[in-house]
Amino acid sequence: MIVPVHAVEEYLPACLESVLHQTFTDFELIAVDDRSPDGCGAILDEAAARDDRITVRHLERNVGLGPARNAGLELATGDYLLFLDSDDTLSPDLLAATDARLRATGDPDLLVYDYARSYWDGRVVRSASAPVFARPGADTFTLDERRDLLDLLQVVWNKAYRREFVQQQGLAFPPGYYEDTPWTYPALLAAESITLLDRVGVHYRQRREGGNILATASRKHFDVFEQYDRVFAFLDARPDLDRWRPVIYRMMLGHLVTVVTKPGRVPAADRREFFRRAAEHCARHRPAGYRPPAGPEGMRGELLGRGSYLGFQSLRVLAKARRAVRR
Repeated sequence: MIVPVHAVEEYLPACLESVLHQTFTDFELIAVDDRSPDGCGAILDEAAARDDRITVRHLERNVGLGPARNAGLELATGDYLLFLDSDDTLSPDLLAATDARLRATGDPDLLVYDYARSYWDGRVVRSASAPVFARPGADTFTLDERRDLLDLLQVVWNKAYRREFVQQQGLAFPPGYYEDTPWTYPALLAAESITLLDRVGVHYRQRREGGNILATASRKHFDVFEQYDRVFAFLDARPDLDRWRPVIYRMMLGHLVTVVTKPGRVPAADRREFFRRAAEHCARHRPAGYRPPAGPEGMRGELLGRGSYLGFQSLRVLAKARRAVRR
């Protein structure tokens, strides 16, 4: 269990306890202090002094979420790798259920579990993707057989990864924002055996005052282009997976639309430049013969992919007017 830690002094004890109090006990918890400016380092050292399952690595400088996870990967010796952000918590008995499922399905490359959003007012709401886990099907499969896995939130912390598989694929986290993207897509595409665990594995904390770095307005959101460059470089090196190129391209367009339209991400003064970058980026990666999906989703993606800022904004205004008329 790899936990990168930075500036979460208020939430870190609950995160650690959720791991240490699991009924399954044969694990190592690798906590990486990413030069946290608060008391996180001391909290980790005190916890490690009480429990020899904890290994703490203190980084000399702040490197960011992706490289901090890589620092934890270097120390990992377990058969499977799991990741947990240091302001979130594991659900009770997740590790026991994960171990049982892995054993029952012959140690697949990936196991995927669900998550719930945990709110400051006490509400815990399971993700909208819960039906994917309840859908009947084979115990193990590939992405070709269950393309609906792409409907899930593409994050690293809702999966268990066979460590040997990670090493064989050369998976590592890049620096910058959206660091999960070049890890999760290659992992799903390359996995020869995947299984599901139909239960909530992580309580994803929703802070009243924010706290999600991706909700902070910054030019760092332009990192999303480089992260998808890495995904397509992976596909370039794997011609056997070329059939997935149009699918990933469509997923990427949806992601870019989210980045540029979500409040508090791309600063208003930089949005036209984001569209220009998107046009250059999509021209490089657009698959031959690509046909966008019908409807508003396809239209938004096409306008963004062509760099049509005014067209995209006009479509948003029209959609807003239509919603008002319906109301």
